[in-house]
Amino acid sequence: MFCTLSVYGIYFVCVSTALPSASVSVSPQGPFYDGETVTLQCDIPDYTDWTYYWYRNNQPGHSTHDKTLTISLPDLDGQHQCQGTRRDQPQQSQLSRALSIQLTALPTASVRVSPQGLLFSGETVTLQCVIPDYTDWTYYWYINNQQLSSQTSETITISLPDQAGQYQCRGKRTTRPQWSNPSSSLPIIVTDYQPSTTLTSDKEDIFTGDSVTLSCTVESSGWKFYWYRHRSDSTPVTTTSGYSYTLSWVSVSDGGQYWCRAGRGDPVYYTLYSDPVQINVTERPVAVLTLQPNWTQIFSGETVTMRCNIQGGGDSDWKYRWYKNSELFIRFNTKPEYRISPVYMFNSGSYTCEGVKGNKLSNTSDAVQLTLSGKPQPVLSVSPQWLNPGDSVTLSCEVDKTSTGWRFSWYRTVPYRAGLPSLSDSSYSVETLSDSSTGTTESFYTLSPAGHTGGYVCRAGRGDPVYDTLYSQPQFLWSGDLQPSVSLRISPNTTQHFRSKSLSLSCEEKGNSTGWRLMRYTERGLESGCVSNWGSITGSTCTISYTYTWSSGVYWCESGSGEYSNAVNITVHAGDVILESPVHPLTEGDSVTLCCKYRTTSSNIKADFYKDGVLIKNETPGEMTIPAVSKSDEGFYKCKSLDKGESPESWMTVRVVSPGSSTSVLVGGVVGLVVAGVLLVILLVLLCRYKNTKSSCFNNRIFL
Repeated sequence: MFCTLSVYGIYFVCVSTALPSASVSVSPQGPFYDGETVTLQCDIPDYTDWTYYWYRNNQPGHSTHDKTLTISLPDLDGQHQCQGTRRDQPQQSQLSRALSIQLTALPTASVRVSPQGLLFSGETVTLQCVIPDYTDWTYYWYINNQQLSSQTSETITISLPDQAGQYQCRGKRTTRPQWSNPSSSLPIIVTDYQPSTTLTSDKEDIFTGDSVTLSCTVESSGWKFYWYRHRSDSTPVTTTSGYSYTLSWVSVSDGGQYWCRAGRGDPVYYTLYSDPVQINVTERPVAVLTLQPNWTQIFSGETVTMRCNIQGGGDSDWKYRWYKNSELFIRFNTKPEYRISPVYMFNSGSYTCEGVKGNKLSNTSDAVQLTLSGKPQPVLSVSPQWLNPGDSVTLSCEVDKTSTGWRFSWYRTVPYRAGLPSLSDSSYSVETLSDSSTGTTESFYTLSPAGHTGGYVCRAGRGDPVYDTLYSQPQFLWSGDLQPSVSLRISPNTTQHFRSKSLSLSCEEKGNSTGWRLMRYTERGLESGCVSNWGSITGSTCTISYTYTWSSGVYWCESGSGEYSNAVNITVHAGDVILESPVHPLTEGDSVTLCCKYRTTSSNIKADFYKDGVLIKNETPGEMTIPAVSKSDEGFYKCKSLDKGESPESWMTVRVVSPGSSTSVLVGGVVGLVVAGVLLVILLVLLCRYKNTKSSCFNNRIFL
């Protein structure tokens, strides 16, 4: 507060004014480091005749007439304030705010050594002085507390053992901070022996294509590794920064002795050579996979054995791995065989194998493809299928054209009988032909002489245990000759019939044969019995009231005991012309008349006749007679009308009379004379009645 004299009278006026403010500044600005001096300055406005009072950590300290104060660190760090005083008004200033002077630690130097670890006499060692935060240092080096005045760079190189000792460094720079803290003392100690290396290998005996890793160990760090082959004093085959060296995909030439040693520094300081390691490289054994049996086609249910043979593998101490479609499915097998019995469709695939011996593998075998087919059914063919007396017939059995190794068995069909092997549809049982019970490698079988009408099947087997195919579909051998036990009779008695007409077939039994059934073989296959879609049966006669073209086929009768009748080849024609020809074979010398019939008339029509496609008689009045047939007359016959059309072809069979048959004919004739008188009248009556009702057509023989 100040008091002054008023200009309006003789009295005083007092005015209140704030005290001047003091403030403290520092030079240089922080950060502040140990060992530095800084200048504090107290600034108070408006007046200059101040006495300055300084406070440190709220305690009074120096007083100066100069507004600056120099202090040393770290002794006078802390909170600093100032205040001014004078004689006149105002007599003092306000106390300044506190200025904090806090120390920042100096960067600390450290010494790094390369290489690290044990150091050996003769090595060159590099020391590096590392000081954080700044890069513009001048470096000072000390050995055993004595400065190396000639060394001022960040790194120095020393030689052992002469320059071993305790090393320190520190840094100096032109700006703040000017110094670093000195490093700790690093002892450089010399080991008094030359280091050695130890060479090891993860494998010693390997196959071509394998890899092997050599490892070179030494008791300290910082080394490069030098690898030698054949001779330790040769040029290194390679140099690595790591302690291992891998030879990949080796060949036989990579085998031999290997050494290593380590080196470091410049010039290079080397360890001793290692002891040698012998690497033996041999050709990789080859796995060969074979399939037994070695058939090109294998069927479901057979037995298959795969064998893995290791070629060039030395001793037999192998284990085996098996792969299917490149996936491992047997990891460890002591036997070289893999057996599948029986084999099924899901076993199909591509198989390989390989041998395993310790940590070594053979080559993987080439793939063997196992392709399976379903159980086969052979196909039986019969040639010829229609018999002449004394003919030999060949049965041929074929499984699959690509399969091999079969043995064939042959069978005769009999009506189904419990206790005998049967076909899949149980239509027939089978009996082994007596001389084929053991099977044969031949795919054909000869029936000589063939005998009579009958059915046959075949089957094939192979392997051990024997694998059998299905039975073939039955094939039939047909004879038109009448049999002693039963005969097939047809009415009308001709091989060709018009469609939509009726047809009767009778199994006429002789002797004690029973249980006969009518059979037919058409393009649709084998059918048995006089079933409803055929017609009706009365006694032993089957009547087809309405014929269709599909009624065409070979008909015969067979008994429950396996006896067969003669066979008849019947053709049902949808056209208007048929040829009436003999149902049964003729014998040389017989007379025969072939008739050409038109659907809408009962009389013969004018027609041309053909044999085996060649015109033999033309424009005849509907019939052609051969007075005495011979073997040359055998063949296919048809007739053709210019305006009515032509018939189908029918085969006419002519039997040859053997030379030895004359005696039997003579005896038969003598015996016949005894009954001739009895039968003569009956025959004459029948012939007259027949001629009155039918035209005299193909058949001039009367079958008894």
